[in-house]
Amino acid sequence: MLEPQQSHLGYTWQYYDLVLFGIAASMFLGAGVGLLTAVSLPVAVIAGGVLASTIIGHGLFVNGPVDEPRDLMNEVNALN
Repeated sequence: MLEPQQSHLGYTWQYYDLVLFGIAASMFLGAGVGLLTAVSLPVAVIAGGVLASTIIGHGLFVNGPVDEPRDLMNEVNALN
């Protein structure tokens, strides 16, 4: 008799999960610094936004979702 196999649906963290977490964490950190320290809230939130923009830029341009520029060409040609 065959026994049903149990599925182990464990989740593993991927790079883009960490990018999304980093964006949220930098914004919350900026707000927290603005609320809990002598740094003004607008300055702290802007600093957190700059950090979030840096994380987004790294996720898009340094470690982008494609391997080669040719991959982008294939997707663009598919839309035509």
